[in-house]
Amino acid sequence: MSSEPGGEDAGAPQDRPGNSSNKDEDPRVDAPHEERDIASSVCPPARRSSEERPGRTGRSPGLGEREARGTPSAPSQTASGPSAGSSGGSLFSWLQRRSARRGLFVDPARDNFRTMTSLYCSMNPAAESVNLSTQTHGAVFNLEYSPDGSVLTVACEQTEVLLFDPISSRHIKTLAEAHEDCVNNIRFLDNRLFATCSDDTTIALWDLRKLNSKVCSLHGHASWVKNIEYDTNTRLLVTSGFDGNVITWDTNRFTEDGCPHKKFFHTRYLMRMRLTPDCSKMLISTSSGYLLILHDLDLTQSLEVGSYRMLRARRTPLTSDGGTSAARSAAPRQGNDSSKIHPHREGLSPRNSLEVLTPEIPGERDRGNCITSLQLHPKGWATLIRCSSNMDDQEWTCVYEFQEGAPTRPLVSPRCSLRLTHYIEEANVGRGYIKELCFSPDGRLICSPYGYGVRLLAFDERCSELADCLPVQTSCLREVRSIYSHSDVVLTTKFSPTHCQLASGCLSGRVALYQPKF
Repeated sequence: MSSEPGGEDAGAPQDRPGNSSNKDEDPRVDAPHEERDIASSVCPPARRSSEERPGRTGRSPGLGEREARGTPSAPSQTASGPSAGSSGGSLFSWLQRRSARRGLFVDPARDNFRTMTSLYCSMNPAAESVNLSTQTHGAVFNLEYSPDGSVLTVACEQTEVLLFDPISSRHIKTLAEAHEDCVNNIRFLDNRLFATCSDDTTIALWDLRKLNSKVCSLHGHASWVKNIEYDTNTRLLVTSGFDGNVITWDTNRFTEDGCPHKKFFHTRYLMRMRLTPDCSKMLISTSSGYLLILHDLDLTQSLEVGSYRMLRARRTPLTSDGGTSAARSAAPRQGNDSSKIHPHREGLSPRNSLEVLTPEIPGERDRGNCITSLQLHPKGWATLIRCSSNMDDQEWTCVYEFQEGAPTRPLVSPRCSLRLTHYIEEANVGRGYIKELCFSPDGRLICSPYGYGVRLLAFDERCSELADCLPVQTSCLREVRSIYSHSDVVLTTKFSPTHCQLASGCLSGRVALYQPKF
């Protein structure tokens, strides 16, 4: 992917370093950490009585009762569960059945999280990983699973999109010349429709049932397109690019010639744009260190940049205790807070109010930073960012909890602020390239590119839910496991939404799959 915008306007295309066509480089990561496990073995399945089996009315013993009796907390071995001699496919089938019909994400409240923790702690490279030819495909910039976990798509540097069966590693299809430039991002709209975006400034819609040609191509951006999101409530596709524009596309009315679109928002130095899982907020990160949050999101309203005159005037840094430096003033000033701008005063909809923040980065109190990667917790509890210093000598992964609060001034709606809860310093390897990290489907783990491998990170040593282990003071993320299986810098990672599987892609064009080994 391309070099990201720095002090120049993001809307202007920039020169690429050397002859590389990578367009997702960081504009501005040492030696791998020693591998550590927090669980050395997986508890064998324990047989339960018929009263304790899922679907029965009898009460299952709680976690505390099981611990008191010394009973293993692993799932029961039912007729549909995996037996001691079952194959890896049976294990994945059992996991898929367990999570089926529960929505998009696995519900940890209904499953014994200790089992999943043990499984993730035993993750190792699969015997058969997806190997891509560097000469043909180039670097891997993005990985995306279909919602049902049946297809793994790979966005490649050299204009191609590849599709694989993630369980068997079988190659399904290569979309040769899917775009005229490198492919940056892939997003599934449902189990069959997906969208791709590229540095050729276009977005393409594809149908898994008919991959011989695009459903349609969408034109509207003036520079490299880097992000795709999808609002399931309105069925609007949302894209962002280095032209600084966020554009909405009405997929309810698409034809072979495209679909209606309009510019929703604009800001300079735009890097990444994300929607929360309930599509109630939009977060935008910038290369200048700002984090923008649009609250009570209404994508049907177009927002003019002139309505936010205070956007570049001032910014309020976040602190680890959830407050701001402005909040430490001796006496609060009257009027509107510069970090929260209510568009209703400008004659716009009361929705889409804007909050502008400068997240605190450990070790970066006196220096600027560039927010290169942005992800959302699957339950919308927190945001996950990866950032690098302007000096490009440090790189951090940080978790910020959403804090709902009462209005501090009459004219400002009640809004959330962000509190830094966890962080960890990353290996400063592969400078100039963006590393895309991700949450696990249940939100308990983070997978982060780490040099030539990946690290699994948790909020505490028990891999607890974020809501159950919020620290009073900012604390470090816990390293669950480090896995090194690449010969080049890892650029992107992704958890399967339905299987206990993880994928990573590197600069030399190889995709590695990880699954539990016992």
